[in-house]
Amino acid sequence: MVTNPALVNMFCPEPFPEVEACRVEGRGSQTIVSDLDGTLLRSRSAFPYFMLVAFEAGSALRSILLLLLSPLIWILYNFFSETAGIKMLIFLSCAGLEASVIESVARGVLPKFYLEDMHSVSYRVFLSCGKRYVVTANPRIMVEHFLKEHLDVEAVMGTELQISQSGYATGFVTGLGVLVGANKERAVKKYFSDDLPDVALGDSVSDYPFMALCKEAYFVPSFKVVTPVPRSAYLKPLIFHDGRLVCRPTPLVSLVIVLWAPIGIVLAITRMIVATSTPIWLALPINAMLGVCVRVKGIPPTCGQMSGKRGILFVCSHRTLLDPIFLSIAVRRRVTAVTYSISRLSEVLSPIRTVRLTRCRTTDATTMLKLLEEGDLAVCPEGTTCREPYLLRFSSLFAELTDQIVPVTMNIKMTMFHGTTARGWKGLDPFFFLMNPCPKYEVTFLEQLPPEMTCSSGKSSHDVANYVQRVLAVSLGFQCTDLTRRDKYRVLAGNDGIVPDPNSKVRNRFMGC
Repeated sequence: MVTNPALVNMFCPEPFPEVEACRVEGRGSQTIVSDLDGTLLRSRSAFPYFMLVAFEAGSALRSILLLLLSPLIWILYNFFSETAGIKMLIFLSCAGLEASVIESVARGVLPKFYLEDMHSVSYRVFLSCGKRYVVTANPRIMVEHFLKEHLDVEAVMGTELQISQSGYATGFVTGLGVLVGANKERAVKKYFSDDLPDVALGDSVSDYPFMALCKEAYFVPSFKVVTPVPRSAYLKPLIFHDGRLVCRPTPLVSLVIVLWAPIGIVLAITRMIVATSTPIWLALPINAMLGVCVRVKGIPPTCGQMSGKRGILFVCSHRTLLDPIFLSIAVRRRVTAVTYSISRLSEVLSPIRTVRLTRCRTTDATTMLKLLEEGDLAVCPEGTTCREPYLLRFSSLFAELTDQIVPVTMNIKMTMFHGTTARGWKGLDPFFFLMNPCPKYEVTFLEQLPPEMTCSSGKSSHDVANYVQRVLAVSLGFQCTDLTRRDKYRVLAGNDGIVPDPNSKVRNRFMGC
């Protein structure tokens, strides 16, 4: 049994061995309990995650207020009371928000940032144990989904938010209060009773009380630089995530974003006005002048109708709503795009023609055949966007329409804002993309499908679609999946991506990209 930290001399603040000394072999039958911030996560500050809740579940004004008060919170936390500092963070970020909205952010936004901040040494020790538990000062509603889904945690002991009868967070805490110091010890005792965990991990003096309860305890030092957990080591691959912010919003990053936002808004409006009023063949150099980098690889094919044939069908991987526009810029002519229920604002502002599909196979096939008779056509058979290096399952409809199929890879790079969303208003997707200081689009044209790989040679439409998916994945260095739009919305929004159609009492309208 480890030494009780209460008996440790004040000049010996670390009575436990460091986590690097913990062996990982033979722990499959053992139980471990760990702190989160500074222990399983490299960062000891929970500010970025509260900022994400304030921005994504609340508003820009709430996040600015949290940023302005962050120096006061830091002083309060470090020099007066950890509990008071955390209570202030909770109140500013959560007060007045619907609990369901906070849960939605915890499900769709936070996991990506938590995974990127994982402490590789603690992570290895934590996963070596058969049963895993976490005790944390963070609100349980914020961390529980991530810990259970991505770390296979059995249970989470966290600070409980007070939720009103109408389902809104009051900003106050209930139960044992903020789980710091002795409250963590009480929570562990209450949950485990006499069957206490075998191993404990912590990073601060306030963790010592619960660490002393366990047979073994290890300290995670904050002064050592530790590499993050590589993506290949994730228990569960991160394929879907939501939210507008690209980087983890530390106080400094948040300040940069706030200072850039007015400039970005003006720049985005300017870029959109120029895009809608400029001839498409001039768009490439003008975009470069405005800071939008467009890189074209491969040889863009000439218009299919020039040879008296149907138009060319461009089959694209899907990264943002702007994919068909940048395809048109790359080929220097306007290419019609078929879409699934994009916002009216996006349709009005689009410099190219967009045609809505219904997800009724027969109707959509007729529509697309007619469009191919008129000229070139762009389609994204994934049906929705994916931010990570994965391709979703391809709809096979495109393969049945023509043999003139040109696969096109789309890839993007953003530094501040994501140009896609599952929870927010999709009409702002292009706007957020263009608010980035120097957004980059890479368009790569691959070889047209050979006749023997099309339906005219006897291949089934599913075989052709799977072949095109593999070709695009190899070119991008991505991984093929069998996931669909429905899987994405179930993960990020907790629904199937279907909303009621205001123009019909019978049919449903599907969410777009």
